[in-house]
Amino acid sequence: MSKVTFYRGQQLPLEMHKVRIIQKLTLLPIEQRLAAMEQAGHNTFLLQNVDVFLDMLTDSGVNAMSQDQQAAMFTADDAYAGSATFTRLHNKVVELFGMPWFLPTHQGRAAENILSRALIRPGTAVPMNYHFTTSKAHVVENGGEVIEMIPPEGLAVTSTNPFKGNFDVPRLRTYLAEHGPEAVSFVRMEAGTNLIGGQPFSLANQREVYAVCQEYAIPLVLDASLLADNLYFMKVREAQCAEMSIPEITQAMAEACDILYFSARKLGFGRGGGICIRDEEIYKRMRGLVPLYEGFLTYGGMSVREMEAITVGLDETMDEDMINQGPLFIDYMVTELDRRNIPVITPPGGLGAHLDALRFLDHVPQTKYPAAALASALFVASGVRGMERGTMSEARDASGIEPLAHMELVRLALPRRVFTLSQVNYAIDRIDWLYQQRRLIGGMTWVEEPEILRFFYGRLAPITDWPSQLVSRFRADFGDSL
Repeated sequence: MSKVTFYRGQQLPLEMHKVRIIQKLTLLPIEQRLAAMEQAGHNTFLLQNVDVFLDMLTDSGVNAMSQDQQAAMFTADDAYAGSATFTRLHNKVVELFGMPWFLPTHQGRAAENILSRALIRPGTAVPMNYHFTTSKAHVVENGGEVIEMIPPEGLAVTSTNPFKGNFDVPRLRTYLAEHGPEAVSFVRMEAGTNLIGGQPFSLANQREVYAVCQEYAIPLVLDASLLADNLYFMKVREAQCAEMSIPEITQAMAEACDILYFSARKLGFGRGGGICIRDEEIYKRMRGLVPLYEGFLTYGGMSVREMEAITVGLDETMDEDMINQGPLFIDYMVTELDRRNIPVITPPGGLGAHLDALRFLDHVPQTKYPAAALASALFVASGVRGMERGTMSEARDASGIEPLAHMELVRLALPRRVFTLSQVNYAIDRIDWLYQQRRLIGGMTWVEEPEILRFFYGRLAPITDWPSQLVSRFRADFGDSL
């Protein structure tokens, strides 16, 4: 990465690209934003995109494609089987990750379905540095149990620890010593722990975990969906990686696991996914599930055009200038919010900036879904769509008991190469204003609560009429401004 110093000492992220295709945005008046939020059941997933000004819901499938990716889509081979497009993608993942076997899927959670069906033995555990919503759902659906093995410092909301996503290796050793390897189906590491602020793990930590897995003959599965961010953090935060190239760090990570899967909606800047496998026997165990649930082995539910785009996107992931905008913009946003004493997760991670709703709304009980309330309030105040990552994103157990999340976060994703600095500054400004009005915001209750992945399509309602009070305060402070 080229380091650029501004003459007057400003610390600003510098885009190493230019914008050539644009999409018009609309910023609705606040009254219309409230009406849209009410129509969506105060669930940002159910908002219509036409009503959204800045969409910071996710980085999944919404990253900007390069001109080379768009050009590659026109060269796709439309064959159902034996497609040259698949061959190009297969060769690229073998080149980058060094694993000979590859199965395509339509996205990351489809890969999790294949993995879980093939590898999980009912009654066994899957230790993880931290779960993701869909990874946990697939494990539980197939009779397994997720065991979180994040060290205590990983759950600290404010910290200077550069690798809060590290796996608790001593705890893993203790568990295996007590229960034996037969009690574990596989071990999973998530490169960029999504639910605790996109926090990375170190290469040294991954190698330690892999050594334990090899000792006990247990597969180590790497969720590489947020690999690009983790690569960047290893490069700039880990001494042993400082002189390594991004491809070299990638190879080192791939060498320290048995299976690597990814959502290409994140990694590769496309829409698809895949599983890379070192062992042929495991590959054959999974292979039959792809035609059953996804599509034939040479497309796996993806369009050939997307596969061409992913092939180029994976190559571009090896370019530090291409992958640094997300982390640099997130760092800028987190730093500016923190400077205003607004509660955020530190240090800045990947994927997005994360507001700490438990501190932001310390007057709202966790049982009243403060992160969901904050996400709703933020959209009303700004037109910015974030995502609840707290108790609403958890699931009730078989007896109906609702576990409280370790963290109550509102994730403000920063898709790669999408937003300008002025748009990020607008979001910061409105969050700042909302923080000053935080006492107006109240809790939420369920109106419709689905049993599975309820955060996707469940509906909530405010316990009091606090949204209308927020609108009135906005008009008092901003007049007729949008």
